[in-house]
Amino acid sequence: MTTATASEQLFRLPDLGEGLTEAEIVEWKVAVGDTVTIDQVVVEVETAKAAVEVPVPYAGTVLRLHAEAGTALAVGEALITVGSAAPAPGEAAAERYREEEQAGSGNVLIGYGTGHAPAPRRRRPRIGTTTISTPPTGIAPPTATGPAAGTGPSASTAPVASTGPSASTAPVVGSAPAATGPSAGTGLAATGPVSGATSVAGTGPVAGTAPAATGPSAGTASVAATGPSAGAASVAGTASVAGTASVAEGASVARSGDPSASHAPRVISPLVRRLARDHGVDLAALVPSGPAGVVLRRDVEQAVAHTAPASAAPAAESAPAPASAAESAATATATATAAPEQPSAGPTRIPLRGVRRAVADKLSRSRAEIPDATTWVDVDATGLLQAKKALEAAEPGRRVGLLALLARICVAGLRRHPELNSAVDTERREILRYDEVHLGFAAQTDRGLVVPVVRDAHRLTTVQLSAELARTTELARTGKLPPDRLTGGTFTLNNYGVFGVDGSTPIINHPEAALLGVGRIIDKPWVVDGELTVRKVTQLSLSFDHRVCDGGTAGGFLRFVADCVERPAILLADV
Repeated sequence: MTTATASEQLFRLPDLGEGLTEAEIVEWKVAVGDTVTIDQVVVEVETAKAAVEVPVPYAGTVLRLHAEAGTALAVGEALITVGSAAPAPGEAAAERYREEEQAGSGNVLIGYGTGHAPAPRRRRPRIGTTTISTPPTGIAPPTATGPAAGTGPSASTAPVASTGPSASTAPVVGSAPAATGPSAGTGLAATGPVSGATSVAGTGPVAGTAPAATGPSAGTASVAATGPSAGAASVAGTASVAGTASVAEGASVARSGDPSASHAPRVISPLVRRLARDHGVDLAALVPSGPAGVVLRRDVEQAVAHTAPASAAPAAESAPAPASAAESAATATATATAAPEQPSAGPTRIPLRGVRRAVADKLSRSRAEIPDATTWVDVDATGLLQAKKALEAAEPGRRVGLLALLARICVAGLRRHPELNSAVDTERREILRYDEVHLGFAAQTDRGLVVPVVRDAHRLTTVQLSAELARTTELARTGKLPPDRLTGGTFTLNNYGVFGVDGSTPIINHPEAALLGVGRIIDKPWVVDGELTVRKVTQLSLSFDHRVCDGGTAGGFLRFVADCVERPAILLADV
C-alpha cells in the first residue's frame, strides 16, 4: 500500500438522484498509481435505471480502489482514495525493497534463491541410490575426474571434494556412471553428469539416461568432483548394474526469478474475464497492452484469433479415415452404451442486478398493487401508413416514424380522456390527475427493457416528437441516458410489434394508470364498403388501472385511437 506525504482524499459513491440508493461497479477507468484530475471519469456504474460515468472531484494519485468490478455499493460507501501529493523521495524505492523482500525479486546471487528453505535432513544414502546436485540454468554440469578411491574385494568409500555454493540436492534413483574392469572393487573415474528420474528443486530440469555399468565389480566408486558445480554430489552405489536407468524428462522446476509467478494478471473489466473464461484463454500468459499493465479486451480477442487456427490444424491432421457404415453404427452403439448419463448439477442461479432487478421490482409491484384490465381491438392501419408517406413526401429528407404518429394520437386521446393520464396515491387514497403528458415508450436495449420519457409531449409537433423519440432511443441503447429521463412518465406506449407478435396483455408501468400496446402490421382480409379486400391490419391493446376509471372510459379512449389510426384526418379537429 502506498503512503502519501500529504492528506488523502476519500471519495464516496455520490447520490445519483431519482431516489437511487445503490449502484453496481461495471468498469474502473483508472488503476492504483494513476494520476487523475478534477472531474475526470474514474468509474462506470450501473444503477437500476441506467449506466452512469462517475467523475472524481479531486486531483492527485489514486491510492486505493475500495471495490472491484461487479460489486454493488450503497450511496455513501467508500469508492476511491486519492492522494494529493506524490510519495516522498526514496519512499518508492523503500516500498519496492519491502515488497521484494516479502515476495522475491529475482535480483539475487546465482544458486542462492530468494527464499529461506529449511535445511534438508542428512540421511545415509541407500545402496543403488545416487545423490546429485542440479546446477542452475546456463551453468554446465560438473565433470568428475580422478583416480579410483579404493581397490580390492572389499567395498571402499571416499569423500567427494567439491567447490561452489550448493543450490539444491535431489536423490536420483538410477545407476552409477559407466564402470568397466575385470577386477572386483576397482574404482573408476566417472565423466559427465549423472542423470536420473527425479523432481528437482532448482533452476533447470534433469533429464538423460545413465550409462550401463559392465563388469563384475562389487565395490563402491567414489569420485572427486571439481569445477563450477552448484553443489556437492556423493555417489554411493554398487558397481554391478545391468541395463540402463529410466529417466523422467522435463522435471518440474520452480523458478524464483520469474516475475509472472508472483504477480497475477491485472484485469479490471469483468467482460474481459468472462471472454477469457469462455474461450479458455490463460490471462497470465497474455502480454497486456493497456495502461499500467492492464489486460484489455483486444488482448484476449487477439489470443483467441491466434489460438483458433492453431487448434484447428491438429484436429484436421489427426482426423481418422472414414469408416464403413457398419463400423460407425457399432461404434455409436458402444459409445451410447458405455457413456453413463451425467447427473444434473441443478439450475443455474443468476442474480437479479441492475436494470433486470429494477424491472422485476417494478412489474411485481404493478401486479401486486394495480387491479388492471385489458381491452383490445383490430384496426385497419392502411390510412396511417399513407399519412406517413404523405408527410415524408411533403419535405424530402424528413423522416416521420410510425411511433411518432401513434404518440401524437395518444396525446390527443389523453386530452379527451384525462382519467388515463393519472396515478393513484395509495397512502393518501387519492387519484393524481396530471395536466402535462410525459409520454414514456418501451425500448429494448442490451441492458434490458427501459422506458425513456419524453417530457411535455403535448407541446411538441409530430415532427418534433419523431426527432425526440429517435434521439432518446439512441441514448437509451448506448446507455448514456441520464436517470431523470427514465422516470416521471404519466402514460406509456409500447410497440411490441417490432418483435413480430400481434397482441399482448401488457403490464402497466407503475405508478402510471394505463399503457397502450401496438402489434405488428400485416396484410389481412378486411371488409371495406361492403367488399372484401386486403388491408394493413394491426391490433391495439389497452391495459388500464380500474381504480381510476371504468371500462366505458377505457373503451372510449381505445376507440378514439383506433379511429385516428384508420382515418388520421380526425386529428385535424384538435389542431
